[in-house]
Amino acid sequence: MPQPYLLPEDKRLLVVIPALNEEESLTRVIGNVNAAVPQATVLVINDGSTDKTAAVAKAAGANVVTLPYNLGIGAAMQTGFIYAYENNFDFMVQVDGDGQHNPNEIKELIPFLVADQADVVIGSRYIEDRGYITPAPRRMGIIILAQFVSLLTRKKYTDPTSGFRASSRKVIALCSNIYPSDYPEPEALMLFHKANIRVKEIPVTMNPRYGGQSSITPLRSAYYMVKVMLAIAILTIRKRPEAFV
Repeated sequence: MPQPYLLPEDKRLLVVIPALNEEESLTRVIGNVNAAVPQATVLVINDGSTDKTAAVAKAAGANVVTLPYNLGIGAAMQTGFIYAYENNFDFMVQVDGDGQHNPNEIKELIPFLVADQADVVIGSRYIEDRGYITPAPRRMGIIILAQFVSLLTRKKYTDPTSGFRASSRKVIALCSNIYPSDYPEPEALMLFHKANIRVKEIPVTMNPRYGGQSSITPLRSAYYMVKVMLAIAILTIRKRPEAFV
């Protein structure tokens, strides 16, 4: 059984779980986070769920912030960053509510922040072949997007859509002030590039979903690809926002 990760005594970690209708998986996800990083505070952002997501999260011992209606992953995550900033957390980790991220691998992300070797650490599905199978059309889209982001940032990325990320206090402060909406993960990489944020990718293992269904359909994937590439292209010509200073 994996050993729990122990933070330095003077550091505080917030694990944010954005959740939309994840009542089937949250009890297990929260339990796994608590077992993996027992010192962490768990915060579930209930993004306008119509099921028992909030009640299940509270019963599992998590703190819960419920948004008034479904605002999307960008708004949900920025809510988490604001919470982390206002409550003086040193680090924040994003873990999806469907169980695909392995909380035991938080211990692989955080040490780079503790050692001040990175400001953001991203868990990538594609640096190593660990058996995770992505449907072919979606995998091709991720490859194209990774090459596009890598070209514009002049830094190699393999998994720009990964939501398994650890952020330092510097990034918490930045993202509490400005953060992309809708599908933010790839766009955030361009923001980090403009803000001189040090980003590191490391290999992680992905699990099948514990329950529920993915909201990403083939048609939505195609729309997403076009939209996010346009958004990133626009970001390349925008001036450096005051929030980055």
